[in-house]
Amino acid sequence: MSDLILLDVTEGIATITLNRAEKKNAMSFAMLGEFIETVRSAGQHPDARVIVLTGVPGAFCAGTDLSDLSSIPGEHRGLRGRAEERGRWWPIIECPLPVIGAIDGPAVGMGAEFASQCDIRIATPRARFAWNFVHRGLVPDTGAGSWLLPRLIGTGQALRLLYTGEFLTATHALDLGFVHQIVDSKQLPSVARELATVIAKGSPFSQKRIKSLVYEGLASSVDDHMKRHTSALAECFRSEDHREGVASFLERREARFTGK
Repeated sequence: MSDLILLDVTEGIATITLNRAEKKNAMSFAMLGEFIETVRSAGQHPDARVIVLTGVPGAFCAGTDLSDLSSIPGEHRGLRGRAEERGRWWPIIECPLPVIGAIDGPAVGMGAEFASQCDIRIATPRARFAWNFVHRGLVPDTGAGSWLLPRLIGTGQALRLLYTGEFLTATHALDLGFVHQIVDSKQLPSVARELATVIAKGSPFSQKRIKSLVYEGLASSVDDHMKRHTSALAECFRSEDHREGVASFLERREARFTGK
């Protein structure tokens, strides 16, 4: 792993930091590949319970590095994978662990797409978001802007942002429910870690199934959802985490979940 994508796993929290300050964390093709692999690796790390995705102070991700993009003629620019390879398009959603986006600075283009994919978003007043693909003759590049964003903030609000490419301030993002909390830039790491610590106390076995049920449920009928739900619930009843959760309650102690 290069020094452009940093991964630290401490006390059950995997922190992924985009570390290309001079480019506001704009992603080259190589950096994007490394990012996708880092998210996959963090999601499979035996000691990780939750992920915090962030950038260096003052930056989240300014999108695709256009100087890198311009080096390849449009007719030769390949897609990053086939449509069914969701892990290459939606690495954060496909990651089985809860993901908190800690956003300080611009999240533009691909950066706004990856912010959309986070399960929970905490921002600073310096954060701002733009799905500016229409200014480059493109559609939202991971598909999250056209599928997930309308489900997060409503169809009309999403279409306005997608049609215009205009910037969304942190305050407006909070009003729309896209951002869940605004904190001072200096407090962002500690606030994100505090939330991650609370989440890490829950059962990894059930959290993985909750994440899958929620995202799969966004595009399924109630009947299909209930089939997945009853299957997941039956798995939970048979799990060690469920037995531990009941035992810890009866014994009036904190649960020691293993994810099994």
